[in-house]
Amino acid sequence: MAKVFVSIGSNQDREHNISGGLDALQATFSELRLSPVYESDAVGFDGAPFYNLVAEFTTDLELAALNATLKDIEDQHGRCRKSDSLGRTLDIDILTYDNLIGDFNGVQLPRAEVLVNSFVLRPLAELSPKSRHPESGETYQDLWRDADKDRQPLAAVDFIWQEKQLSAV
Repeated sequence: MAKVFVSIGSNQDREHNISGGLDALQATFSELRLSPVYESDAVGFDGAPFYNLVAEFTTDLELAALNATLKDIEDQHGRCRKSDSLGRTLDIDILTYDNLIGDFNGVQLPRAEVLVNSFVLRPLAELSPKSRHPESGETYQDLWRDADKDRQPLAAVDFIWQEKQLSAV
């Protein structure tokens, strides 16, 4: 079984799409560990603000099958890859798959966004502070401590999924 971290984001009908994505992930992978949810500005294009969080789960799927499964979940939630320059109904990206490093059929591991975007690193650091980045060896907690927090401001979001509050305390 591989331990996987994925980032989850939406800037269109955010609560509905994040909840639906989490429902699908839980139905597929069973037990999920979830970070708090944060709101952030869109990065890389002009669009509405995003809700973002990180999930951890284990899977016996190989990396390619996992990636295909996640893309299917996105598609089931209306993801349009041809014209999503203004937003994403649901975006689920593999951040790490065990400690794999490299390019695996177009899936770069660990995902570069871990070290670049606050909306990925902060929830990851809160979910699994002592876990280590596969390349740098630093803990996510240390990486977040040293990150430029002013570059991409985040706002904690009161978010309830299946009667569980996912917000930062």
